Amino acid sequence: MRNFRDLDVWKSSVLFVKKIYQITDTFPATEKYGLSSQISRCAVSIPSNIAEGCSRNSQRDFSRFLQISLGSSFELETQIEIAKELNFIKNEQYFNLISELHTIQKRIQALKKYVENNL
Repeated sequence: MRNFRDLDVWKSSVLFVKKIYQITDTFPATEKYGLSSQISRCAVSIPSNIAEGCSRNSQRDFSRFLQISLGSSFELETQIEIAKELNFIKNEQYFNLISELHTIQKRIQALKKYVENNL
């Protein structure tokens, strides 16, 4: 079993969740159970799946959970794009979020590749 708390990608994705919550708090109240909720759940899913994968006994299972985490990150990217199109987030926030999310995606992919090479 791996300690997910030692993974930098897990740490950065947890901090990213905090930013997402701060931004979705500014969304219109009508979005509380809509896009805001969806964005928050996707963001939380990223570090959650990394952590869950660390609990698995095989590298193959760990890799599968990293893939799920990566999938959640792409879903989140789409939702951030929608929020921008609806003018719920400003351009500067959008570019900062997308840039940080792309970094997280690359790190998850790199970890996944490392895990798969050590099957």
